[in-house]
Amino acid sequence: MDSILKKLKENPHLKLIADNFKNHPQEIYLVGGYLRDLFLKRKKENMDFDFAVSSQAIKISRAIAGKLKSGFVVLDKEHGSSRIVYAKNGFSYNFDFTDFRGLTALSTGGRDIFADLLHRDFTINSLALNLRAIKNARTIDTVLLDPYFGRADIKARLIRTVSDFSLPEDPLRILRAFSLAAALDFKIETKTKDAIRKHKKKINSSAFERITEELFKILNSENGFRSFKAMDDFGLLDEIMPEIKVMRGVGQGPYHHLDVYGHSLEALKQIERLFSELKRNRAIQDYLNKIISGTHTKKALLKLGSFLHDIGKPASKERINGKTCFHGHERIGRNIAREMAERLRLSNDEKNALDKMIFWHLRPGYIADIENLTERAIYRFFRDAQDEAVSILLLSIADQRSTRGPLTRGANRRHHEDVCLGLTREFFRKAKEKKLPPLVNGYDIMRHLKLPPGPLIGKILEEISEAQAAGELKTKPQALELARSQFTR
Repeated sequence: MDSILKKLKENPHLKLIADNFKNHPQEIYLVGGYLRDLFLKRKKENMDFDFAVSSQAIKISRAIAGKLKSGFVVLDKEHGSSRIVYAKNGFSYNFDFTDFRGLTALSTGGRDIFADLLHRDFTINSLALNLRAIKNARTIDTVLLDPYFGRADIKARLIRTVSDFSLPEDPLRILRAFSLAAALDFKIETKTKDAIRKHKKKINSSAFERITEELFKILNSENGFRSFKAMDDFGLLDEIMPEIKVMRGVGQGPYHHLDVYGHSLEALKQIERLFSELKRNRAIQDYLNKIISGTHTKKALLKLGSFLHDIGKPASKERINGKTCFHGHERIGRNIAREMAERLRLSNDEKNALDKMIFWHLRPGYIADIENLTERAIYRFFRDAQDEAVSILLLSIADQRSTRGPLTRGANRRHHEDVCLGLTREFFRKAKEKKLPPLVNGYDIMRHLKLPPGPLIGKILEEISEAQAAGELKTKPQALELARSQFTR
């Protein structure tokens, strides 16, 4: 017995679904990514299973969910699609069920699995396994359907559409071709590339939530830069993010060797290289792999921030005393990125994080230029950057590495990186420290200075917190004395 069939027979989740389908006459096939990944010997932490059912998928899966005492949701009533969320031993698994798609060529006009597979996106996802026949199968070929040569394309590591109507039928597949290529390290075959060029303008007919999911799959892979570069070559990035068009051809002066757009792509490339260099740094990796929203990681969002960090430069460009300047580009860029984040339906946490990355991305450079870096300067940076401090520091390193004009100096870059990585270590050290209790509160200040509530109280408290963090204050009387000196200035 081959190893693939052995794994299928031994999989308890497939056995669970097969056992619960015994009392239903419908055909059921395992399809999609789980099968593909088996042939790739690709392991995933969270396994999802997709099943194609000849009819009544919603009704049957609802009944099975009831038996399993599991969560159940209808995904698409029109196309007969539903999901069972099955939890066991601390893990959660999704079982998706969908009615066969596509009419057969038979005069009956019915539906069958072959017609269904014709409506799959790519050949590598067009494999189907007869779930009822697994138990008694002797070889994988007796239970596996592969009418569009998916196994051959898996072996060749190619992304190929199943049919000529694959992309027009669901334009999101245009972007999915790149997300699959990024995640699996595959190449897109020539005819599929031609179809992408032909239909690329249809991508925005897809819901932006779906577009964003595919975009983040790309960013969460190790091939974000390569995929963005490929999508750019197809003109696809301009369709998804039209705001980036203005960055092309905008020169930046002697510190840069690329225009704004080229520099932005280079920053994405450099941030991925930096992640690779830091792969043994457990604290940084845990930070980057943190989930911000849904399946979106900090790492993926930081890659997006790296690509967009200078998007405000075209609108801020001016010549002052013979020099090219971009004053305020970080503020303009933050506002542009905020609008893009709204359109891409990012969560509030993601929007706020992206805001900070772009708005403060110049700050580490200023800090690195300080000859005698003080505790107060460090405190202010961490106060303003908050949880995005490490993201901003890593972005700053990638930004500097992407700047290789004639006026750049290697010694300055090394010093800059040393400062940024040192502050990163300080961030994690402070995160483990027990926070100092405040020496005074607003009521203490108001009583001591006989002041009414107002913005001044907040400013005085912030000055006291800063001095305490710098080790300049240790007692309440010292704090009140500083409050008095601030008030009488």
